[in-house]
Amino acid sequence: MGLLLGWGCRPDSKCRSNCEGITALVTGSASQGRASASEVLPAVRGLERLIEALRVLPGVGPRSAQRMAYTLLQSEREGASELAQALEGALGSLRHCARCNNFTEQEICALCASPRRDSSLLCVVEMPADLAVVEQTLSYAGMYFVLMGRLSPLDGVGPRDIGLDRLLARAGDRDLREVILATNFTNEGEATAHYIAEMLRAREITVSRIARGVPLGGELEYVDVGTVSQAILDRRGL
Repeated sequence: MGLLLGWGCRPDSKCRSNCEGITALVTGSASQGRASASEVLPAVRGLERLIEALRVLPGVGPRSAQRMAYTLLQSEREGASELAQALEGALGSLRHCARCNNFTEQEICALCASPRRDSSLLCVVEMPADLAVVEQTLSYAGMYFVLMGRLSPLDGVGPRDIGLDRLLARAGDRDLREVILATNFTNEGEATAHYIAEMLRAREITVSRIARGVPLGGELEYVDVGTVSQAILDRRGL
């Protein structure tokens, strides 16, 4: 507002009083606009609740949640209704499989109930998405156990939070010969694999870890040094 008062005005002129009047009018309008906005926003509680609900999704911040909410309400109302019904149905019907801990609509999932699966092998993964990736390889026909997470003491996630007591009970099956640890190669994933390995070795169960190294079709000059180093350490005979 200082620019408005000082620009082109003489201190003793009538122009200065006119500028002061304009300044007061503009300031009052702005204050009134802010007051009106603060009065209107709290009334849209349904929208605010939707935005906050969308923020529980991983990687979704306030702006992304706001854009999603506006899109669902403005141009995808039919899709929003289907999403709400699907979410409500999933929450009401899905449960954890009594054997592998994956999501299912039955007490025992289709994989665990299949007579074609090799019950002597048990692959431990962190999340259902990891199980799906292993299945897509078509190179594994054993059983699974889904941790639904990984050990993370800093986040307060301990052994019981990822069902290690259930895994230990599952490892007591008479047909089981080997447990394959397929947790991610992150610090938390490595710590989880090490903890499980030590826990199972005490029961004299064979434990293995999935290999890591140069990707299929990869060229060494384009692979990072850490991956090449691990590939050399995990080399195998031909």
